[in-house]
Amino acid sequence: MSVVHRLAAGWLVDHLSFINQCGYEICDSLAYPGGVALDTSVASTGDCHAASAFADTCPSRDGLVPGPGDAIETEGETAKTRYVFREEFFDVCKPHIAAAPKQHLWQGCPEVSLGEIKADGNREEHREGTKSGVGDSVASTRKKRKRKCIFNQGELDALEYHSKVRKLIWEGTLHLVQEGLKSGFLHCTTPELSCRRNVVPGHVGCGLAELCEMAKQFPAVNESDHQAVHVLDDETSIPEQDLLSCVTENSSECAKIVVLMGQKYLVPPKSSFLLSDISCLQPLLNYKKKYDVIVIDPPWENKSVKRSNRYSYLSSWQIKQIPVPALAAPDCLVVTWVTNRQKHLRFVKDELYPHWSVKTLAEWHWAKITKAGEFVLPLDSLHKKPYEMLVLGRVQGGEKEALRKSEDVLPVPEHKLIVSIPCSLHSHKPPLADVLAEFIKPDVECLELFARSLQPGWTSWGNEVLKFQHIDYFTLLQNAN
Repeated sequence: MSVVHRLAAGWLVDHLSFINQCGYEICDSLAYPGGVALDTSVASTGDCHAASAFADTCPSRDGLVPGPGDAIETEGETAKTRYVFREEFFDVCKPHIAAAPKQHLWQGCPEVSLGEIKADGNREEHREGTKSGVGDSVASTRKKRKRKCIFNQGELDALEYHSKVRKLIWEGTLHLVQEGLKSGFLHCTTPELSCRRNVVPGHVGCGLAELCEMAKQFPAVNESDHQAVHVLDDETSIPEQDLLSCVTENSSECAKIVVLMGQKYLVPPKSSFLLSDISCLQPLLNYKKKYDVIVIDPPWENKSVKRSNRYSYLSSWQIKQIPVPALAAPDCLVVTWVTNRQKHLRFVKDELYPHWSVKTLAEWHWAKITKAGEFVLPLDSLHKKPYEMLVLGRVQGGEKEALRKSEDVLPVPEHKLIVSIPCSLHSHKPPLADVLAEFIKPDVECLELFARSLQPGWTSWGNEVLKFQHIDYFTLLQNAN
């Protein structure tokens, strides 16, 4: 379970623990003469232009043939190697921006007006601007300062929304943090914590989105002749056209390693995925599963995305084209991550969900904290908030079976908090499986759209669906029997 503490306000979640409990254990029960396993694994080269291959690198029934440094067992024994996610990606020891003393979580939630939030935000933005713009000219600094005193309508809407939810977020986070401190999960009195530097190799996850774009140039696949799912077993190579044109499934009890474009990716047990972009969703429909939970993390359009050109975004019209009604089972619970823009929140509630015949039930928030239990950003920061929103709803069908199902689970509360130490990797969201468990029936089919990672028991789709499964994000534990 990723849930460390559960209170009326919500949950304190351990994201790192959830990843490591997914079962990243590679099993090899095939013995070789003399007790030495053959090394047929493909190294992670870091070359994004290497010859493409997609392989389950284990020629045995369940797992990987050990390579250099992996655990090797003698004949008749089962060899196991275990991987754990690198802990330093969750070493968030200090806030990104320190809050003013009166805004510390421990001081209690002060009653502040909208005007005070604006004024405090302006002071904070000016401090950060002065700190980051050391080389700027005086004229440029004045220009920035002048801009920060003016709020457009979108910013005013965001401030108004924030003023309504800030007390819920402050007090709920405080109660969950206090429980975390009592249990030792959080450590308030450890300022000497030295955070490790999160060095991410430049080649990690390289080329996944580009590969999906290239796939559009492949010859059309005859649907009647093509399989809907590829099950990972003993193959050593799978053509990219097959990879991108059907769902790939690991139905075994062990993790698998696949190699794509010279890079290794870990696939947890009992998981399936489709690597494609939004124009190639038909293989997911051909999978012919109906999902009881659908989690969506759309690449929302915003200014920082446009400036950085770090990843592509979708327009509201494109997001509406996602075939959620075709993928959803009756009474399906739909959860959509929304950035802190009221424009997007209104779109989800007023346009997107009605378009999909989904009834909005709740708005939850994910509050991001440090290991010491502080918000990663001041709660009233104007630049960015230390929280994100989730909009929850259920597919409406009016079927009697759906009504009977809904009686077997708890109603979705209007507001809940998910509090966690965030991963330092961009857009690596906390897991929702455990926090949603009490609002859905057991052993249901779950789907994540626009995923960048995999989890057992779920189907995941996206053009970077394997990104955080790259083996360089993990550490190999030797002799993990």
